[in-house]
Amino acid sequence: MTLNDTLAQYSDWAFESAFAVLVLALILLVAEYATHRADAVAERERVLVASGSSVPADGPGRVTETNGRTLSQRLGNMGRALVVVVAALQIASIVLRGFATERFPLGNMYEFVAMACAAAIVFGLVMLRKPSYRIMWVYVLVPVLILMFLAATVLYADAAPVVPALRSFWLPIHVTIISVGSGIFLVSGVASLLFLLRIRYPKGEASSGFFAAMAQRLPDAQILDRLAYRTTIIGFPLFGAGIILGAIWAEAAWGRFWGWDPKETVSFITWVIYAAYLHARATSGWRNTRAAWINVAGFVAMLFNLFIINMVVSGLHSYAGLN
Repeated sequence: MTLNDTLAQYSDWAFESAFAVLVLALILLVAEYATHRADAVAERERVLVASGSSVPADGPGRVTETNGRTLSQRLGNMGRALVVVVAALQIASIVLRGFATERFPLGNMYEFVAMACAAAIVFGLVMLRKPSYRIMWVYVLVPVLILMFLAATVLYADAAPVVPALRSFWLPIHVTIISVGSGIFLVSGVASLLFLLRIRYPKGEASSGFFAAMAQRLPDAQILDRLAYRTTIIGFPLFGAGIILGAIWAEAAWGRFWGWDPKETVSFITWVIYAAYLHARATSGWRNTRAAWINVAGFVAMLFNLFIINMVVSGLHSYAGLN
């Protein structure tokens, strides 16, 4: 086994380890989510104790609190610590893949999805650090876990040189920006979906059912809407810059800036949808549920562009790396 083969194996192990740690982190964060209501009861009991009122000796507060931290807080802290480990393993996998192939590791769908997932996790560590956002990690990690599973199974490609068309200094510039923007849009799309769920089931409203129980543990609708807006503001110019740089690369590679190739067309449509969301978000009468639905449509268009266009539609951008 050559050095490159060894590094490729280490890269795969790092990716698989990241997936395994992510599963464990998700289990802990789901447990935090499930015990969140018990902690709210415990907090009310502590208020009663502070005011001199009596509480049951075996109340939830005594069960869930240890050394000043509730069970929910301890589970959440462990889960988020593991998310940091996941980010480190994802980055290590990408770097090792690059050394193994002696190129920038964005030459096929497996590598693109791995980069987008890493971007979503790292961006989440930055944006979801506030206490009001932390409960959202459960919903962010689920699509990341699904994408990583698809990357490791359906989309996986052996470490190898890229096709001649991708041997360009534009590869790390154009594709990195697009993949990072896609990871940021994942966080934004999840935030808008949760915002719509929270609007459907307002806090304090007597509702039953699975989705109602999920909604009661979410942050306020305004917090979710603000998160979706702020993340889109960051992802939108990145994605737009990626499209522009891709057009410049196309002129150098194919002699034209734009040819309405399926990948180019759907990327532009996705960018227009996100532009419409930002406009709607600033327009009176559209800034609530209508704007959120537009943001969700942009997220769906991005996934369509990633999977359907790459795997089903034939075009100049058919570099999925699938057998």
